[in-house]
Amino acid sequence: MRCKMNDDTGTDYLAPWQLSQVADGGGIGVVEESRHTNLTKGDFVTSFYWPWQTRAILDGNSLEKVDPQLVDGHLSYFLGAIGMPGLTSLIGIQEKGHIVAGSNQTMVVSGAAGACGSLAGQIGRLLGCSRVVGICGTHEKCLFLTSELGFDAAVNYKKGNVAEQLRESCPAGVDVYFDNVGGGISDTVISQMNQNSHIILCGQISQYNKDVPYPPPLPPAVEAVQKARNITRERFMVLNYKDKFEPGILQLSQWFKEGKLKIKETVINGLENMGAAFQSMMTGGNIGKQIVCISEISL
Repeated sequence: MRCKMNDDTGTDYLAPWQLSQVADGGGIGVVEESRHTNLTKGDFVTSFYWPWQTRAILDGNSLEKVDPQLVDGHLSYFLGAIGMPGLTSLIGIQEKGHIVAGSNQTMVVSGAAGACGSLAGQIGRLLGCSRVVGICGTHEKCLFLTSELGFDAAVNYKKGNVAEQLRESCPAGVDVYFDNVGGGISDTVISQMNQNSHIILCGQISQYNKDVPYPPPLPPAVEAVQKARNITRERFMVLNYKDKFEPGILQLSQWFKEGKLKIKETVINGLENMGAAFQSMMTGGNIGKQIVCISEISL
């Protein structure tokens, strides 16, 4: 959504917001009236282009009907763990992480307390990583990762020497890096990655306010390390894997119901608080997915 504020979003699937037009983003709601053959009153539907308003008339073909049973009634999970962030984490790790169960791989996740990061670490463990380390920006978040989500260690990048903390937390080096942030933190992680290791390029939030291409180029010294150690760093776009969405959602739902995938949200109520919620998310104020409830209908 930060990218939608630019004239050029840097992606084919995101159109920039237009002046004087209603802003949009991922959303979920309930059908109050329908002329669409596949949708009836009371159905719950989601869209990647949900307008920021309490009621809207939408093209039924742009909506996807969802089954509340998959999330035990927690409908907002369809915007997070059992939705696009969950699919991004799962499919990204499956397609770009090259995890082999039993091979003692270490995974590092940056932005580890965010919507994707908090899921990625857990999924990495479920798929076979023997050690999972998160990087985040507060002591509270570090504690959350290790005490609630099962991370082996957490590094607070705002305290102390990140390289030293990472070296202590990953004594055998880094085999898989789930990158949400880019910039200096990622440069530090890459410098400690092993031969033939893999970067899952999920996001580069530290770079979104800069006029650079996506993915941003690495500094020459870091790029030299990447090439010398044969570290893969390919752009990952989850929308290129739509054939994997249905089984992915079912897998995420199963893990959630079995208690293997823990879900955290930061929920703010009221359309009038949308801007403040967005700003808070961009400055690390959220743990897990940032959700804004804008309707008087309880979802």
